[in-house]
Amino acid sequence: MKSYKRSTITAALPYANGPIHIGHLAGCYLPADIYVRFLRMRGEEVAFVCGSDEHGMAITMKARKEGVTPREIVDRYHEMMRDALAGFGVQFDIYSRTSSPKHAEVASNFFQTLYEKGVFEARETDQYYDPEAEQFLADRYITGTCPKCQAAGAYGDQCEKCGSTLNPTDLIHPTSTLSGAAPEMRKTTNWFLPLDKLAPELRTYIESHPEWKSNVYGQCKSWLDAGDGLQPRSMTRDLDWGVPVPVEGADGKVLYVWFDAPIGYITATQELFGADWETWWKDEETRLVHFIGKDNIVFHCLIFPAILMQHGGYILPQDVPANEFLNLEGEKLSTSRNWAVWLHEYLAEFPGKQDSLRYALCATMPETKDNDFTWADFQQRNNSELVAILGNLVNRVMVLNHKYCEGKVPVSGSAPEDLEALGAIAIQTAKVSSALEAYRFREALTEAMNLARVGNKYLADAEPWKVVKTDPARAAEILGTATQIMAALGVVFEPFLPFSAAKIRAMLGMELADWSLLAGTSLVPAGQTLSEPALLFEKIEDEAMDAQRAKLVKPVEIPVQPVETSAIPPIAANIDYDQFAGLDLRVATILEATKVPKADRLLQLTLDTGVDRRTVLSGIAEHFAPEDVVGRQVVLLANLAPRTIRGVESQGMILMAENPETGKLEFLQPGAALPAGATIR
Repeated sequence: MKSYKRSTITAALPYANGPIHIGHLAGCYLPADIYVRFLRMRGEEVAFVCGSDEHGMAITMKARKEGVTPREIVDRYHEMMRDALAGFGVQFDIYSRTSSPKHAEVASNFFQTLYEKGVFEARETDQYYDPEAEQFLADRYITGTCPKCQAAGAYGDQCEKCGSTLNPTDLIHPTSTLSGAAPEMRKTTNWFLPLDKLAPELRTYIESHPEWKSNVYGQCKSWLDAGDGLQPRSMTRDLDWGVPVPVEGADGKVLYVWFDAPIGYITATQELFGADWETWWKDEETRLVHFIGKDNIVFHCLIFPAILMQHGGYILPQDVPANEFLNLEGEKLSTSRNWAVWLHEYLAEFPGKQDSLRYALCATMPETKDNDFTWADFQQRNNSELVAILGNLVNRVMVLNHKYCEGKVPVSGSAPEDLEALGAIAIQTAKVSSALEAYRFREALTEAMNLARVGNKYLADAEPWKVVKTDPARAAEILGTATQIMAALGVVFEPFLPFSAAKIRAMLGMELADWSLLAGTSLVPAGQTLSEPALLFEKIEDEAMDAQRAKLVKPVEIPVQPVETSAIPPIAANIDYDQFAGLDLRVATILEATKVPKADRLLQLTLDTGVDRRTVLSGIAEHFAPEDVVGRQVVLLANLAPRTIRGVESQGMILMAENPETGKLEFLQPGAALPAGATIR
C-alpha cells in the first residue's frame, strides 16, 4: 500500500436546518475524530476540515415555516452544531460554512471552469412546480412511490428503501413536501453533469479501490452496473437561496447543493492554509479520506470525484469509510417527531460525561450494518465497563500508590507475571492500531478496554495490599507495573475518550499523548510525583435513564409516509455470483459446547464438519445454554479465515437467524438430518 506524506480528512458537512443528534455523531464525526487523533498521535501531518452545509431547499422551507430569513436559520444552527461538536471533543482544524463569500467565490469558479470546458449540458426540461408554493421543486422536496420497489415515501433523487437513484419524474403519484399539493410540469433550463458519459472513467476509479468497505464498494458498483447505468444529473436548481449560477441566462438559479457542498471542503482548506492550500488537494503525496454516512455515498464516491476529474489537477478520495445508520431504542431516528438524542441537550443534562456517550456510540457504531442505541446499553457500558473496569483500575492504582509508595511512581517489577502484564501493552495497542488503520473502530475500542482488563486481572492476582504486609518492596514493584499499564491507558484511550485520557495523564504528570510510547514499558519515569486520585467516571442511575426514555414520545398514528423500521434491516448491497460461489457453506454437527470464561456472549463449540473436527466461537451464549446445543446440526461458513478470540482460534462461523420481533437468535438447520459435511448450494 502506498504511503503518503499527509492526509486531508473530511467529515460530512452537517446540514444547517436543525441541531445534531447521536446518529450524526456516530455516523461520521466520532469515527473521523478518533481516526484523526490516532494519526496525529503517530506524528502524521493531518488537515481535518468540516463546516456547515447552508444551502438548499430545506433551508428555505425551514425559514418559510418559521417566518424568518434563510440567513437567520443558518446562523442559528451553524453556531449550535459547531459548539455541540466541539463540546464532544471533535477537534476540527477549521469549521467553516458554505454561505460565506469565500465559498461563493470558490464554488462559482469551480462551476465556471467546468462550464468553459464544455462539461455541462444545458437542457430544457419539464420540471415539477408547486403551484401553491409558487416555486420549482428540488428533487428532495418531492415524494412518491418508488417505481422500482413500489415503496412509498421515495424522494425525487433516491429511494431510501431499495437504494435506487431516481429522477423526480420517475416517481409514481408525486407530492410536494412544501404544500402537499400535486405538482405540475413546467419548462425550465438547467445545466447537467453527464454522468452517463463519465461512467467509464468513474468505473475505473471505483474498481481501483476493492479495499473499500463492502457497503461502499458494493453500493458504487450497484449504481454503475444498474440496467440503465448512471444518468445525467442537474447541477443547478431553480431557487433563490444558494450560490448563484455564474453564467449568462441563469437568473433565479443557484448551484445544486451537492455540487456546492463538497467544494466546501476545499473552501475550508483555503481558509485554513491560505496560499498553501493546494498541497492538501493537488499533491499526489496527499491522501484524501471522506467520513460520511451511507446516504452520502453516491455524492462522495461518484458525483464529487466526477467533478474533480473534469476540473483537473485534484486528487481523488483514497478512501470513503461510510457508516450505516444508527437507530434509537429500536426505531429510526426522526428529527420531525423528536425521536432523537440531541447533542446540545446531552451536554446540558450530563455535564462532564462526554466520554460516556463517545464510548457507548463507538461500541455500537454502525460500521457495516444499521445498529441500535438504547439508554439501557448506554447505562450498562458506563457502569459495567467505564466505571467497573477502566475507572476501577485507575482509582486502585492511584489510591494504592499514595497509600504504600508516598504518592510517587514505583519501579516496575521484573518477575514473569510482571513482564507478561507489561508485554500486554505492546500486544494490545498493536491490535488497536491495526483495527484503527482499517476503520474498525468498535474492534479497536474493545482491544483498548482489554488492556484495562489485563491491568485489573494483574492487580487482582498479585494482591499488593496483602503482599505489602510481608514484602513492601515487592508490593511496590507490583504497583509500579500497574502504574505503567495505567499510563498506557492514558495514551491508548486518547482517540476514544480524550477527556478521560487527559485526566489519567494529568494524574501521572505525563506530557501530551504520543503513540510511540506504547512500544515500551516505561511510559512514566519512576520516582515521579503523582497528583491526588480523581474518579474518572460516575455510575449513572436508573432515574436518569427513565427521564431520557420519557422524552421519547412514540407517534400515536402511523405516518403518512411509511418509515422503514429497524426491526428488519434493509437488503445489503448486491454481490457478484462469484463472491457468493466463494462461500463454502456446510452442514455441521455440534459435538461439544462450553462457555468461554469471562465472555458473557461466547460459546466455544466443537463441530464435526464431515472433513475434520474444529473449534468455532459463537456469540450465542445469551440465547442458548451449552447443554441445549450439543447434537444440533448447524450451517457453517467453513472457509472463513480463522480468527483468534479470547486466546482461542475460531475456525469458521455458524449462521443464525435473528427474530426481528424478539431479537432472539435461532439456528439455521436442514429440514431433515444430513451427514456432516453436506454442501449447501
